[in-house]
Amino acid sequence: STGRRDFLKQAGLMAPVAIMAGLPEGAMALGGAHGRAVEDAVLPTQAEEAPKYHIKFAVCGMSHDHIYNLVAAVQRGGGELVAAWGGEEDKLAAFKKRFPGVKIAKAQDEILDDPSVQLVLSSQIANERAALGVRAMERGKDYLADKPGITTLEQLAEVRRTIAETKRIYAIYYGLLEEKAAVYAGTLIQQGAMGKVIQTINIAPHQIVQGRGDAGGGSGRPEWFWNPDQFGGILCDLGSHQADQFLFYTGSKQAEIVESQMANVRHPNHPRFQDFGDMVLRGDRGLGYARVDWFSPKGLGTWGDGRVFILGTDGYIEVRGDTDVGVKSQGNNLFIVDSKQPRYIDCSNVPLPFGPQLVADIVNRTHLAQDQERCLLAAELVIKAQRNAKLVTLKD
Repeated sequence: STGRRDFLKQAGLMAPVAIMAGLPEGAMALGGAHGRAVEDAVLPTQAEEAPKYHIKFAVCGMSHDHIYNLVAAVQRGGGELVAAWGGEEDKLAAFKKRFPGVKIAKAQDEILDDPSVQLVLSSQIANERAALGVRAMERGKDYLADKPGITTLEQLAEVRRTIAETKRIYAIYYGLLEEKAAVYAGTLIQQGAMGKVIQTINIAPHQIVQGRGDAGGGSGRPEWFWNPDQFGGILCDLGSHQADQFLFYTGSKQAEIVESQMANVRHPNHPRFQDFGDMVLRGDRGLGYARVDWFSPKGLGTWGDGRVFILGTDGYIEVRGDTDVGVKSQGNNLFIVDSKQPRYIDCSNVPLPFGPQLVADIVNRTHLAQDQERCLLAAELVIKAQRNAKLVTLKD
C-alpha cells in the first residue's frame, strides 16, 4: 500500500520496488533489511456467493449495539428478520429506524412462541442472555447471543443440559467471526503455513465512549455496563474473544486458566468496575496469554488497536484487525514470517463465512459455523478466569 511504502521509506527501509512472480495482481515486493523481500499483497476480491438457504429469525433483546453485527451476519447468510423485541426505549427506537418494516413484539414470549421463527438473536444485558437462550431452545429454536453469552458456571451447566435435551444450537458471536484478518489467519494455519501453533498472545484495548458506530460506546454506556454482576466482569466479557481465538488457533480441546488478574485503575466513581485484566491459558495443544483493557486513547481514531500474535514452529503471524497504527487507519492487516520471507497481506477482501454457515447449520443440523464444544469451553475459561482473578490495586 502507498501508506506502508511511505512509512518504510521514512524509516530508511525502502528499496527499489520489483514485481514478484506468483503474487496476485497488484502485489509488490519491498526490499527489507538484509535484502530479504517483504511482499505487500492485497488478496483478490472474492465474490460472495448468493445465500443457499433461507430462514426466519427474530431479535429478542438489544441492550448492546452489537445486535446490528449479529443481524447483518445472519442476513448475509439468507436470514429474514421478521420480528424484534427490545426492553430499552432508546435502543428500540434506533432499531426501528434501521429496520422500519420489522414487526415489533410487545413481549419476549411473543418472539419465543412464534412457530415461524427458527433463530433468536440477542444482545440483552449480558447476565440475562443464557436464561433467554435456554427458553428459546426449550421452545424449539436455535439461539445466537452476543458475547459474553454466559456469565456464570451455573448458567453454563443449564445451557449444556438444554443443548443435550433439545439438540438445538447455542452460538455465541465472538470477535473471530467478524474480523477478516483473523479469519484468514485461521486459513493459513490450516494450510500449514507456520507449522504447529505453540502460543497465541492477544492484546485487546477498548474504548468506553466512541461517539459513533456499533461497538457499544456510540451513545455512551448504560448503568449495567459498570456492574460486573450484569456485564460479567472484564475477563468474562472482553476476554471471551481472546479465549475463543486461543482455542481455535491452537486446536486445543481441553484447556485451563493458569492465572488471572484484574484492576480498576482509573474509574473510582465505579468502584466495582474493572478496566484492566489479563490471563494465562494452557491448552492440550498450545499456550496462550491475553490482556484486555479500557484504555484506547482518543487519538487512536477507532475503538481499539487489537493485536493477535501467533507463534508456530516454522513461523509466526501478527493480526492487526482494527488499524495499522502510525501507517493507515485501515484494519484487516496480517503479517506473516515463514521459512521463506516476511509478508504483509491486506485481508479486506476476505469473505466472512459465519452467517452463511450458521444459516446452513440451522437448516441441515450441522456445526460448520462454530464448534459447539469450543464455543462453550471458551465461555467456561473466561468465567473461571473472572471468578478466580486476583484483584490488584495499583498505587498512584
